[in-house]
Amino acid sequence: MHIEGKKVSINASKKKVYEFLNDFNNYENLMPEQIVNWKSDTDACSFTIKGMADLSLKFEERTPFSALRIIPEGKAPFKFSLNVKLVEDSLNEQKTIGGVDVEADLNPMLAMMAKRPLENLVNVMAENLNKAF
Repeated sequence: MHIEGKKVSINASKKKVYEFLNDFNNYENLMPEQIVNWKSDTDACSFTIKGMADLSLKFEERTPFSALRIIPEGKAPFKFSLNVKLVEDSLNEQKTIGGVDVEADLNPMLAMMAKRPLENLVNVMAENLNKAF
């Protein structure tokens, strides 16, 4: 299942946004309110989704100034990745267009239940990233 989050215009250069996103210590304020018990360092984070699961995430790929791929570390309820994409605004190099997508390996029943929470996650992350700058 692929979920494409909404794109946001961020008032910062791609380099500045990428450097912010390249450190999990900056992600706590990007998360929806259902995320609690946040712990992080530069390269990994762990948290609890209220009433659902404990998760740990790590960076799998980093493409300087344009993309980050985040995957679960350890036990997860299903296989997924969060893909952050950054592109320079064609009209202003001091602005960045950013978004978060999810790729999830889910059976049809689980996909129906998980679709709305995953859409909420990627959209809230994008909105909060915009607010961070």
